Amino acid sequence: MAENRPICLWSGPRNVSTAMMYSFAELPAIDVVDEPLYGHYLRVTGLEHPGRDDVLASMETDGNTVMRALLRHQSTMKDRRLFLKQMAHHLLELDTNFLDAMDNILLIRDPRDMLPSLTVQIPEATLSDTGLEQQWRLYDDLGNRGQDPAVVDSGILLSDPGPVMRRLCERVGVAYDPTMLHWKPGPRAEDGVWAPHWYHAVHQSSGFHAPRVKGEFPESLNDLLGQCKPWYDKLIAVAIQPDRAP
Repeated sequence: MAENRPICLWSGPRNVSTAMMYSFAELPAIDVVDEPLYGHYLRVTGLEHPGRDDVLASMETDGNTVMRALLRHQSTMKDRRLFLKQMAHHLLELDTNFLDAMDNILLIRDPRDMLPSLTVQIPEATLSDTGLEQQWRLYDDLGNRGQDPAVVDSGILLSDPGPVMRRLCERVGVAYDPTMLHWKPGPRAEDGVWAPHWYHAVHQSSGFHAPRVKGEFPESLNDLLGQCKPWYDKLIAVAIQPDRAP
C-alpha cells in the first residue's frame, strides 16, 4: 500500500467512531477529518438530524467535490496521512471510485448495544440509519475491488484495545504506538459542529474503556434489532480478533 494513502473509517452511528478518530489523532503523522460527507448526506436525504442547519452551513455539501479535495490534499502530504472518520450510510449518490485510493476500515457494533443509544438522537431510526447493511455491501464491494478491508467490532476493541489497535495498525500500514489508547478529555479542534449533539460521552473519556454492563433491551426495538442482526452477523464473522491473526 502507498505510504500516503488516506485511511478511511466507515462506521455506523454510536459505534465509538469518534473515540477511534481521537485515537488516530494521537499519532504525530496523522491528520484527522470528522465526517466530511455529513453535509452531503443531509442535503441528499433531507433528513432532520440534530443541528442540521449548522452542519449544512459549516461544510461543502457536494460529496464528490469533498472527496476529490481530500485526495488532492493527501497528494501534497509527503510524510503525513489523512484519517477520515466516515459513516457508511453517507455513501449516497456518489462516484465511489475514490475508494480505490483509500485504505478502508469498517467499524461495527452489536446492535443490542448500538440501537438504544442511536434512538435517543433519532427516535424513529430505521435500518438505513444504522449503516449495517451499507457496511456489508461496502465490504463486498471493496472485496470486488481487490481490497481486504479491516473490520473492527467496537465490543472486541473496548475489551482488549491494545492488541486490536496493534493489528489494525498493521492492516493499514501505520506504526502502532500505545499512546493511541489514551487522549485528553474534552472536545478536539477537529470535531464537527454536530459534536454538541453527539459527542457527550467521548468528551468525558480519556481512552478506550471496557464496555458497560448491558441493561435490558427495549422491546420496542426488537423489530429493528431483527433487521440489523443478519448484517451484523456477517460482519462480526470477519472482524479482527486479539487472539488470532486478522
